[in-house]
Amino acid sequence: MNYWLIKSEPYKWSWDDQVKDSVTEWDGVRNYQAANNMKAMALGDQCFFYHSNEGKEIVGIVEVVKKYYPDPSDEKGRFGMVDVKVVKPLKAPVTLKQIKDTPELQDMAIIRQSRLSVAPVTIDEWEFILNLGT
Repeated sequence: MNYWLIKSEPYKWSWDDQVKDSVTEWDGVRNYQAANNMKAMALGDQCFFYHSNEGKEIVGIVEVVKKYYPDPSDEKGRFGMVDVKVVKPLKAPVTLKQIKDTPELQDMAIIRQSRLSVAPVTIDEWEFILNLGT
């Protein structure tokens, strides 16, 4: 299993929206590196759900339930999407400030490539953040 961080602006799609729908398409990604990360996702991979712009925090966990497939909103057919379902919320959101202030998390893609909307997370980073969020 691999681990990821996926970002959403809460005014467009929030954790509450995700919980309400449970399973949804993760669409609208238009960055080649982020799209390549989505192509690498496998069924059962888990993702941190991150509120970007507003909140700037990891608020929950979702699981990949459908592998990469074409995004019909992309008129040129270059990009795709995956489907994700809710696993659980974090008991305490983990903020970007916490991540930046934690030496063990300094190599995370969210710090190194802050604009990347879909990024890998190492198992050590995953476990560390889970501990912060409990």
